[in-house]
Amino acid sequence: MRILIVGGVAAGASAAVKARRVNEQAEIIIFEKGPYVSFANCGLPYYVGGEIKEKKNLLLVSKKLFKDRFNIDVRLNHEVLRIIPEEKAIEVQNAESINKEFYDKLILAPGSKPADLNIPGSDKPGVFTLFTVDDADNLKRSLEDVKSALVVGGGFIGLETAEALLSRGIDTTIVELAPQLAAGFDPEFSIPVERHLREKGMHIHLGAAVSAIKGAARVEKVELSDGSCVKTDLVVIAIGSKPQLELAKNAGLEIGERGGLVVDASMQTSDANIYAAGDIVESLHLVSKQMVRIPLAGSANKQGRVAGANAAGGKLLFKGVLGTSIIKACDITLARTGLTEGQARDLGRQFFVCYSPTFQHAGYYPGAKWMICKLVVEEYTGHLLGAEIVGWEGVDKRIDVLSTAIYANLTVFDLENLDLAYAPPFGAARDPVIMAGMIASNVIRQEGRIITPRQLDELRQGKDITILDCRTQEEYARGHVEGAILIPVDELRKRYQEIDPDKKVVIYCRVGYRANVGFRFLIQKGFDAYNLTGGYLGYIMSIMG
Repeated sequence: MRILIVGGVAAGASAAVKARRVNEQAEIIIFEKGPYVSFANCGLPYYVGGEIKEKKNLLLVSKKLFKDRFNIDVRLNHEVLRIIPEEKAIEVQNAESINKEFYDKLILAPGSKPADLNIPGSDKPGVFTLFTVDDADNLKRSLEDVKSALVVGGGFIGLETAEALLSRGIDTTIVELAPQLAAGFDPEFSIPVERHLREKGMHIHLGAAVSAIKGAARVEKVELSDGSCVKTDLVVIAIGSKPQLELAKNAGLEIGERGGLVVDASMQTSDANIYAAGDIVESLHLVSKQMVRIPLAGSANKQGRVAGANAAGGKLLFKGVLGTSIIKACDITLARTGLTEGQARDLGRQFFVCYSPTFQHAGYYPGAKWMICKLVVEEYTGHLLGAEIVGWEGVDKRIDVLSTAIYANLTVFDLENLDLAYAPPFGAARDPVIMAGMIASNVIRQEGRIITPRQLDELRQGKDITILDCRTQEEYARGHVEGAILIPVDELRKRYQEIDPDKKVVIYCRVGYRANVGFRFLIQKGFDAYNLTGGYLGYIMSIMG
């Protein structure tokens, strides 16, 4: 059997190694257009920033190791020009010639290429992308005399690159066309990230496009669509990527509605002899049940493993994706899994959301820091549709628990009963995940009625309501929801008659616990009461910024 693989890096390299483990007799050849067969592209910004010191640390597996350990032939700087399905062959170009190579099974893993701005000046010296090891080397070499830099794009690569530049003492600006950073998250989760980056000294322009890059011999300034102009010594374009589908399209393989290559659960394309994996394919979203294209390294590795196994005669299936992702922006961390609130609304799902601000470990143990978890929960059933977390520490641990819960089809009733590890340096007796599950479970059991910060602002535009702050006088004085009256929770039993019984009451505290105590008291006294989910911390994040 002869297995040819187009592309290395995550999906292609994983496919090759798995194919070898399944079939020792197969001849396996990887054709890689670039000079490296396997490198850590997710680590490139950290190499530019200096956290990763040596380039060799990015190079995961060498051509020699593939040959010595796995008997896999790696052909670098070999570009596959076309697929000839009727001949079960590909045409490959190297520095010397164009050759035809025949296959029994073909695996496509060409990955993506960076999206281009296509604006005047985008080809000037001083304009970079950050997609390959060579890109990282070129950018890093150019930073020696740079005083200012501008990053186009506020997504994952844009944020990580901006942090890398800022960490090197470079005055850094992010320009993002969308009205928020990290556009894959609900809008309120961008607010604390924006605030933190500005506190670190980063400049952020939202809702503006780069219209032109100006300069004589090299970049000197960037003109924006809002009419403003930013002087800069260097520009990094990080506006996303496009799947390299030319080979698949020209071979007549089926392309899906989401713009990716159609594959089944075995990673087989519309041609029974061709498999595919990585950035170019569409996958089933395990919550929405729709086909999506989510180019993430974790999915690419798993898909490559499945494609390699099946091409070599094995039997593996790739079930689908949740889009679980995480990003560090200086000292703050943002993570998500499943559906966002916006996605659930667009899909017409019946759901509610709740916020849970908690410490990452026991509050009395030194170093406790806040995180805010948002759950998107299916009404009535309590199935978890999605989650987002922003915080300083421990975010990774919690998003992985929640991702596992969604994958296992757990409900919020299961979350509140999870048996998670606890010791003061690591967590709390009621872990943030458990607390989030308790809050959501109480809503479904009708033990609690919640209102989100945005719902509160919408409600008070048209109705005369009472907003009740049940914190202390000192907390109220430091900041409160506009129009709120103050009755500390410990005085509520004596003073509740001060509240108009004919008005809807929205009660809040710092995070929700004291407000829940007050809420339970008020509804049993006949008030139409609601608890502001996430408390004042959630309100600040969602509304005030």
